[in-house]
Amino acid sequence: MEFNEVEPDDSCACGGCDGRRRARLLAVRSGRVVPRRTRRAAVLLAAVGSVLGGGGAASIAVAAPGTDSGTQIPGSPQGEVSGLYGGSGARRGLAAQPATTRAEIIHRAQSWVDQQVPYSMGRYWSDGYRQDCSGFVSMAWGLGSSQTTWTLPDFAERISKDELQPGDALIYNNAADPQGGSHVVLFGGWTDAAHTRYTALEQTRPHTLKRTTPYAYWSHAGSYLPYRYKGLSQPMPAPENSDAFPGADKFGPGRVNPYVTRLGKMLVDRGGTRFYGEGPSPDWGEADRRATEAFQLAQGWHGAEADGYPGKDTWDLLVRRLGQDIPAAAGTPSPPPPPAGAPAFPGADRFGPGQVNDWVLQLGQQLVRKGFGAAYREGPSRDWGEADRLNVAAFQRAQGWSGAEADGYPGPDTWKLLFS
Repeated sequence: MEFNEVEPDDSCACGGCDGRRRARLLAVRSGRVVPRRTRRAAVLLAAVGSVLGGGGAASIAVAAPGTDSGTQIPGSPQGEVSGLYGGSGARRGLAAQPATTRAEIIHRAQSWVDQQVPYSMGRYWSDGYRQDCSGFVSMAWGLGSSQTTWTLPDFAERISKDELQPGDALIYNNAADPQGGSHVVLFGGWTDAAHTRYTALEQTRPHTLKRTTPYAYWSHAGSYLPYRYKGLSQPMPAPENSDAFPGADKFGPGRVNPYVTRLGKMLVDRGGTRFYGEGPSPDWGEADRRATEAFQLAQGWHGAEADGYPGKDTWDLLVRRLGQDIPAAAGTPSPPPPPAGAPAFPGADRFGPGQVNDWVLQLGQQLVRKGFGAAYREGPSRDWGEADRLNVAAFQRAQGWSGAEADGYPGPDTWKLLFS
């Protein structure tokens, strides 16, 4: 039996043409020339899928030669460039770049998080955007079409890690598996002073997530590139340049800006550390409201004057360092005091990503006393961060250790020497 190779019709939505388009796209984007025999096999697979169930061809994975399945991101395939609700007409580089703000980007992204939009590379949500990772960022940026990880850079400019701000994106494109191995997440703000973790908003299985993520991502961290949407109409202000109250509209649910960060830092400086498990960050949260409320109550205010939302009086007291500090919570244990000798090692499970406790603070304080605090830009604190690991590793190397013995995580020997 002889099969003649026929190029897929871009206007046809049948399963056969769809499968052939995917096979062709894979070859083009990966930069490989697929042998004629392989392409004919792809055509045959697409045709079989069409016969067996119409859309079945879309689920057949045509493996590119040399593809390393270990480099793929599980469960993150994406669809093609499309208009709203899957309509045609939105092709690479041709869609508009509507003006938007960072606050609007985060607000739209948060709406999918709140609705827990189910992941799908073939379905479209009620707002018209495809329910996969690139469709999610297209929605957040307000593009009016569902792009892909390969086309989103057409609407953005490359930036550095230090320039990242809420609403920017981190994009990973895998040439070996353009659709199934590429991924994009929305940057929601740093969660630690050392910039080792950030809030990521992303569309993944089973639904839209907002979570603290190691920079740049859980896997393939060195391959994610930061991008900034070109259509930003209002760049982030620099509140450090002025102590004037920015306005009540800068604070509250859905607000994402540097004024929120500055408020949080001032509250922490006035005794509000216990309210922040992570942060402060540009993304307004319940921690900000509770810390603000505690500061207002400390001034003897009540009712509407202590609602947890900063007004001009609250802001002025914080900026000018006036008024009463936030009192310690009743029954809150104080951090362990610096011991005269080596305290008992609390266990390795007290240290590492996600750990927040007084032992982390005590470790950091002792590292500083011993002269190994160079990695701290702020802190030390109760929240374990990359700065803690780097300082511990420096101390371990100073003992002549290397390899696994100097990995930056304290064990009994490190602890004993550090406190001796």
